[in-house]
Amino acid sequence: MKQGMSAPAGRSRSGEPRWGVRKRSTAVAVAVVAMALLVGGVILLVLLQTSLINSTDSAARQKAQDVIVELEDLDLADTGTYIVDTAHAGQFVQLLDPAGYVIAASDPDTANSPLSAQRPGPGRTLTQDVSSLPTVGDNDDFHIVTTGVRVGDREYTVIVAQTAQIQADTLSTVAWFMLGATPLLLAIVAASVSLLVGRSLRQIERIRGQVARINAERLDGRVDVPPTNDEIHALALTMNMMLDRLQASDREQRRFVSDASHELRSPLATLSAGVEIASADPTGAMWLQMKDVLAEETARMGYLVEDLLTLAKANDGGLKLEETDVDLDHVLDQEIRRLRSTSRNQISAELTPARIRGDARRLAQVVRNVLDNAERHALSRITVVLSSSADTAIVTVDNDGDPIPETDRERIFERFVRLDGSRSREGGGSGLGLAIAAGIMAAHRGSIQATDGPAGDCRFEMFFPGPDPDGPAALTPRGARRPRQGDGRR
Repeated sequence: MKQGMSAPAGRSRSGEPRWGVRKRSTAVAVAVVAMALLVGGVILLVLLQTSLINSTDSAARQKAQDVIVELEDLDLADTGTYIVDTAHAGQFVQLLDPAGYVIAASDPDTANSPLSAQRPGPGRTLTQDVSSLPTVGDNDDFHIVTTGVRVGDREYTVIVAQTAQIQADTLSTVAWFMLGATPLLLAIVAASVSLLVGRSLRQIERIRGQVARINAERLDGRVDVPPTNDEIHALALTMNMMLDRLQASDREQRRFVSDASHELRSPLATLSAGVEIASADPTGAMWLQMKDVLAEETARMGYLVEDLLTLAKANDGGLKLEETDVDLDHVLDQEIRRLRSTSRNQISAELTPARIRGDARRLAQVVRNVLDNAERHALSRITVVLSSSADTAIVTVDNDGDPIPETDRERIFERFVRLDGSRSREGGGSGLGLAIAAGIMAAHRGSIQATDGPAGDCRFEMFFPGPDPDGPAALTPRGARRPRQGDGRR
């Protein structure tokens, strides 16, 4: 395989065949079920054997007790008759006298010699297991219970031999059944798991194929959502949500590039035309006339590029802040003084001391952009109020111009947005100031919104967290607006 090429589907990098999810799931399921059957089978056989042993021993002991009761209530002849009458296949009963001779037996073949050499004392019981009973010519396994009893002044011994072959045959039958059924069960498990996993993987493969066909030219494609209400259903929904976000991001990126190109085209055209005109005048007089205009357009383009860079950093979370304790009232006072030196409007301020955590230079940029926006739209009056609480500082900037329509209060924070379509770019700004303000507010875990003042004036509200906010470390620029706003300037 050539370097840099990926391994073919179904094979590892070493060239060995690679098992897919379906084969691995089937193998794991079969292995787990086989192990469970093995452990369960062993436990079942042990429990079954124990139960059969206890049942055999209990039956033999009960028979011995029945004979003892008969012996105590009747005479020897009646006891012998009882032993013969209650005899059944697979069980041999003997009654021995004190000398160890058989005085009563359930079967004629056992009437001559005792079935066991054990002789327990009165009230005691002994057990033993033998592989055969040679005296009766039976080669089956037997469980023998021997019990001693005293009747009057004489001691007797009751022997009960209970066959254990049924126990062995039962265990053998169950073991062979399990051995024969296990491969069939494992085959059923393998087929079922393979079928179920295969059906799930077909849905995933269909989703993968649909996603693979989606590219930059057709971001409007979506995957089919199966009506199964399971993990595959959730996966398809998540994929469509991701594709929605990608399409929205691509659309906004394209619009941003288009708007930026449109904004840069005007100063570039002015610079190009000015240079051509100035270079065509050999006397240099035209250059003297054009230099101020060219310098102004160059500065304007520089400010626009700087604003675009700041906005891009804010949107990408790459805006670096030099956070310190900042007196917000001092920042506002400086910006208000700057505005008063050039404003034609009456500017009043009511500032309460408030300290927050942030970058003083960036915070001043936010205040400046909002104040410049208010200056551009005010008729005669601008009012700035700073109030604070234990964990929040609120700045309101009112101007007596027309309030922003409710339908445009989200759009006002979008890039390159100017609500007054007849306003020139020279008088109306680049349309990036409020977008930059929203981005910087987001980086400071704050928020900004456009609303109405009490007197129906245009109002902007800025919310700054205190020095030790308990909220999340950062918000996205869209998360910095209440309610959800856009990213631009009025």
